[in-house]
Parts: sequence; structure tokens; C-alpha cells
Amino acid sequence: MLAFAETLVIITGGIDLSVGAILGLSGIIGSLVLVTLTTADHSLTAGLFAGVIAAMLTGLLIGLGNGLMITRMRVTPFIATLAMLGIATGLTFVLTNGVDVSGLPPVVATLGNAVFLGVLTVPIVVTAVIGIVVGLYLHRSQFGRWTFAIGSNARAARGAGIPVSRHLVKVYVLSGLLSAAAGILVVMRLGTGSPLEGSNDELNAIAAVVIGGASLFGGVGTVLGSVLGALIIGTIVNGLIVVGVQPYWQTVIIGVIIAVAVMLQERGRQKEAA
Repeated sequence: MLAFAETLVIITGGIDLSVGAILGLSGIIGSLVLVTLTTADHSLTAGLFAGVIAAMLTGLLIGLGNGLMITRMRVTPFIATLAMLGIATGLTFVLTNGVDVSGLPPVVATLGNAVFLGVLTVPIVVTAVIGIVVGLYLHRSQFGRWTFAIGSNARAARGAGIPVSRHLVKVYVLSGLLSAAAGILVVMRLGTGSPLEGSNDELNAIAAVVIGGASLFGGVGTVLGSVLGALIIGTIVNGLIVVGVQPYWQTVIIGVIIAVAVMLQERGRQKEAA
């Protein structure tokens, strides 16, 4: 899910370092709202609905903040989203004091871990459906055409009449919403809200998108490629765990993958320019 969010942003030539932090904060806020309402004897349905809405609003507001900083205040995407990463991470620990949010209704974990056809779970199905929708939206709509145009040449896109600033805000809002949705799915899988969820997940998402063929310089990328990249990253991480590599090395290896991918892309650009 985070790779979908990162795909949209990277195609515009930007980057969103806050997706993992949005996942964590959205999951925590959704969990707190759900626990508070169910403890106050509100119906389970009302609590679940309110929790989901609160989580999605969190993602929307952070994404809007990213977009406005980038378009109105002219802050580079790297700095703007890095700042939002710090803000969201800090708020996550302020709200929880570093302790998991427990007391969620058992039905949350039951629903999140229910297995269909032997392999499918609700989070997998939801992610697949959202991936199809995002893919169609990106590759079969005006929104997608404008996204690629901005990433290829923002000045030319503006000259062609595309509202670049407004469109970029939409992209970052959508990135925030997708990240919040990922936070909801993580809470469903765990049955609790953890302040540690989402930490460093932005690196995995960026690596998945780059491995999937997207260019960090903008204008190139596909949702399907990002899905394949995410599967490759997942396989690498799982393989490292199986062979007993310490978890700390996983981040190092993902960082190396990103660095190598960027160097290869830059070399390709230099060859094309020559």
C-alpha cells in the first residue's frame, strides 16, 4: 500500500518520506478512537466507523500539509516530507507514551486475520482492490496523464495549461490517504495499535518503487512494477530473516539497493544525454 502512495509521488518527480510515519500515526489515532468509543458503551459498528474515519482524516491532513508546503511555501519535497515524518512520529509517541494501544475489540484481529481460499486475508484483498483502482486511475485517466506530464517536465506541463500546484497537492493528499489505509490494515492484522509500526517502511516503499522501474527523476513508473518491486523486497527481507541476518542489517541492505538503483538510473540518463 505504501508503494502505491510512493509511486504516485515519485512519478511527479517528488518523494514522500512521511508515508511510514503516517501509517503509524493513523493507526494509533484510529485505535484510540475505537477504544474510547467502545469503552464508553457506544456500538461496535459506530466505533469501527469512527476509528476508520479518524485514521483516514489523519492521513488526509498530513498529505495536505505536505502538498501545501511544497506548492505554496516552495519547500522541496524531501525537506517537507522529512519534516512531516518527524512531526507525525513525535505525535505518535506523544499520544501513546511509547506503549501499544490495547483493548481493541477482538473482532478487529479476527477480521484482519481471517483466511480465504487458504492464502487470502482481508488486508491482502483490500490492498489488491486498491491497487487495481490506483492503477486504473494512474494509467487510464486525466489524473494519471497529468501526473506523468508533471514528472516529465513541470514547466512544459504548466505551459500546457495543467494546474501543476493544485495537482501536486492532490497527489500528496492521495499519498496520505493510502498510507492511512495501510495503517488501518496493520492494526487489523495485529489487533492492537503499535507506535513502532511504519518505522523505516518508507525506505522499503521507495526501494519497491525504484526496483519496479520507476525513475526517481520523475515521469516513469507503473503500479504493477511497484507491486513486483514490493514482492522482491519482501522476499529479500524474509530471506535475510530465514538465514539469521540481524534485523539491523535489513535497513542497510535496503539502503544499498536504493543507492545502486539511483546510480544505475543516473548512468542511463547520462548515456541518453550523450
